[in-house]
Amino acid sequence: MSVQWLYHVFVHRLAERVLAEVQRKELLKPGDRVGVAVSGGIDSVALLRLLLEWRGELGIVPAVVHFNHKLRGAESDGDQQFVAELARLHGLEFLSGGDDVSAYAAEEGFGLEAAARELRYRFFRHLLVSKGNPGAAAPAHEENTDRRARRAAPPQPELLQPLSATEESQYPYLVAHDPTRMAHPEVDKPEVDKVVTGHTLDDQAETVLLRLIRGTGINGLSGIHPRILVEDSLGELGGEILRPLLGTRRRELEAYLAEIGQSWREDSTNFDHAFTRNRLRKLVLPLLQKEFNPALAENLGELAEIALGEQEYWENEIAGWMGTAVHWLEPEWVHHAALVRISLSGAQPSTSAEAELQSRIDSAPWLVANASVSRPWFLSEPVAVQRRVVKAIGEHAGIPLQFKHVEEMVGFAAEEGQGKELALPFGWKLVRHADELLFVTPDLRQAEPAQDYEHPLTVPGRAILSEVGIAIESHHIPADKFSEYNPDELLDLDSLPGRLSVRNWRAGDRFWPAHTKSPKKIKQLLQERHVAQPQRGLWPVIASGTEVVWVRGFPAHRKYCGKAGRPSAFIAERRWPETEST
Repeated sequence: MSVQWLYHVFVHRLAERVLAEVQRKELLKPGDRVGVAVSGGIDSVALLRLLLEWRGELGIVPAVVHFNHKLRGAESDGDQQFVAELARLHGLEFLSGGDDVSAYAAEEGFGLEAAARELRYRFFRHLLVSKGNPGAAAPAHEENTDRRARRAAPPQPELLQPLSATEESQYPYLVAHDPTRMAHPEVDKPEVDKVVTGHTLDDQAETVLLRLIRGTGINGLSGIHPRILVEDSLGELGGEILRPLLGTRRRELEAYLAEIGQSWREDSTNFDHAFTRNRLRKLVLPLLQKEFNPALAENLGELAEIALGEQEYWENEIAGWMGTAVHWLEPEWVHHAALVRISLSGAQPSTSAEAELQSRIDSAPWLVANASVSRPWFLSEPVAVQRRVVKAIGEHAGIPLQFKHVEEMVGFAAEEGQGKELALPFGWKLVRHADELLFVTPDLRQAEPAQDYEHPLTVPGRAILSEVGIAIESHHIPADKFSEYNPDELLDLDSLPGRLSVRNWRAGDRFWPAHTKSPKKIKQLLQERHVAQPQRGLWPVIASGTEVVWVRGFPAHRKYCGKAGRPSAFIAERRWPETEST
């Protein structure tokens, strides 16, 4: 392969089309230092080669970015070596990182796909917000102060949040500043202005269709966004993540690589039907395109673009309402706790009760503040505005709201009677007054009993736990796929004593995690893990009949974990409402 061939002056017609799209949306500008996220697959390798054709026209400085998920052993390492060699051949800087996604998924209770995305995008943030930026890593002790300062602020546009100081220390990514060598961890991280990923129109179509199947709104229909803004820890813009290929089909990229003689790597997990997206890609979409509409992917892509425009309009409207019609105030009991701390001149709380209250405030998964809305104004607006105001308050406060909750609140606001209350997820409540709708945050001075919940779970299937803001999914794993999974993360379907349901644990519940000596009360297991209230009372478990067979964050039950040669269920957790799935 000659150097002359590598640097041929050839602009492919696909490159011209994508270049026009990049310029139309103003994604890149001269001088940008662009990290190209390359996994080794068709999409990302094609993106890199296209960028090499653009760089003179755009005036950008490309580098190659790779994250090793360590999910496929030698195959994953082979991907990294392939990408590193690709960077070397083109004289590009190679920036690499990696982490054990399986271990992280088990520790955090995530599914593999969600855990992989979390760590991959954490790496991107790491590159975009470098040590050279003074706001890159705020001291850990500033976290609670910063949270309190933002409590009464109106919501901001959706951004990719920065790394905490703790996250920075836990994930010391290796980077290379020169294409011929790997750098040592202590070398300062390089600055990257933007990271570009190879998401295609096919990915967009899959995302939109999957969200339609699971249930979504306008924001969900907007699918994969072409641009994500990344904040540093001071709230300043730290860079962008861009998707310049969202209008391009994967088959076009494959034909492009074949035409220029560029090889790529195949990910064996892309053929595993245990993953929902793979089943959608290999089974559902081809069927719909063949039987109903050959242009389905293009139509879904257009729908996503329309929905994105609608969502951007409504976000601007919501920002205005949240700054004028919605008022946030800390409850009096929080204000009193703050005064006590101030009177102590920065000392620690003087009593164990004060310390416990402060711990609950700092660890609350929601905003510890009340929201007040003018009821006459609210009722004078169209139902579309009412729904969005309620939804925006829930998102800002950290209340996971389903459509049924939003409809209940809209109806409740219009009913007669003052002082009435409506219970909401996470212990929040909506109080109706003559001139005011008051969203009241849970009173953390007393550890009130959690509201019990229970939802059926089929295999395969999904249960949305709006009470805790997650969805629990079960995936059927055939007997011949057993060896590809950790048995401790599987449930043996043949030995389960009854139908499955997801619920919060109850007093007296016991559980025997795999590889432990004996069963324990779930309350004791959670205390040993330092799970504090109110999260502890809402902690999800899966029961089979009357027996608990799975507890979030623990291995499967010793008696019911997966067994070779038998069908199993793999349990995965997703955040809900869903964030962008990429």
